[in-house]
Amino acid sequence: MDRVEQLLKKIEETRTYMNDLIKEKSDLLDPEVIIVSQMLDSILDEYYKILQQENIRK
Repeated sequence: MDRVEQLLKKIEETRTYMNDLIKEKSDLLDPEVIIVSQMLDSILDEYYKILQQENIRK
């Protein structure tokens, strides 16, 4: 599995976890929800950087 596929899988897992957490906590400002949201942002940033690098190489 290449890095892009790994990141896509991690994005989906983290997004699902965050949505479940939001349902459980019922509060978007819950510290745990914020932490998971920041984790997702970080993973998405990495994903887009890789995509951008691949486009530059083409």
